[in-house]
Amino acid sequence: MAPRLLITRRLPDAVLEAARAAFDVVVRDVERPLNGAEAAAALGEFDAIVPTLGDALDAEAFSRADPLRCTMLANFGVGYNHIDVAAARAAGVEVSNTPGAVTDATADIGLMLLLMAARRASAGEAMVRGGNWKGWAPTQLLGLHLGGRTLGVVGMGRIGRAIARRCHLALGMEVVFFNRSKVGDAGVAARQLDSLQALARCADAVVVALPGGAATRHMIGADFFAAMQSHAVFVNIARGDIIDEAALIGALESGAIAGAGLDVYAQEPRVPAALRALQNVTLLPHLGTNALEVRTQMGMMALENLRAWAQGLAPPNRVPEPAA
Repeated sequence: MAPRLLITRRLPDAVLEAARAAFDVVVRDVERPLNGAEAAAALGEFDAIVPTLGDALDAEAFSRADPLRCTMLANFGVGYNHIDVAAARAAGVEVSNTPGAVTDATADIGLMLLLMAARRASAGEAMVRGGNWKGWAPTQLLGLHLGGRTLGVVGMGRIGRAIARRCHLALGMEVVFFNRSKVGDAGVAARQLDSLQALARCADAVVVALPGGAATRHMIGADFFAAMQSHAVFVNIARGDIIDEAALIGALESGAIAGAGLDVYAQEPRVPAALRALQNVTLLPHLGTNALEVRTQMGMMALENLRAWAQGLAPPNRVPEPAA
């Protein structure tokens, strides 16, 4: 009998077809994350789950699932801070994710946000859409030319490297970066700095590409923004709660930094009214991997992990053990 599988949000048709060929599939036809009660119920009802962003698979969900039937969480996405991996493993539940599939698509969004923030694209579009554009003028909406400037990357993993490569090779930017561990090869000429403050002081543009979770929550706050140059722009494509959102809003309102580009928020889908009111910030609805080809590849990678689990093998993209 095929393992009973819950897919918590609708995935591309090709992924669902492939899943149904191997598993007894239930697709949750609701476009919102699992809450705690729903997560606990699912853990007791299904052999495996394909969760994704926001599904409340925390320690309480595992403790409330009685009995616990699920033994595999094949996460759809590289980020898995919505899953308490330690609690899952303690309960005998394996966890995998989909790294690699999202790298280039997410890096593309990062580059787009850097350019939009630096060149004030959102303010310009709002001017045109609002019927307020009076024609070209020499000093209208002057922004920051990124060519030859310094890019600061926070988190030099797959996505950080991909962004550094794009900015260095396409825009001629010098690259500096901060990483919590030593990086031997960043893929392009780049200089590792020993502190976030050092990066903030020298970068003309900053992009955050860290994993989410307790270890990085509010890692970037008021001190970081105070150290940035007033002409600099800030981009976050990682997880919203890595940033102290109130501190970022204060820096944008005061002019301590010139602008920002955000694809993620601390309490998605809620975006603070103060952010939405600002003209010097570009706001996207978490578009990092929103291409059919990429989402299909992510789903197929999740299925690869599931097939390995079903055969009693280690998933090829097993999430590592949490740091002690």
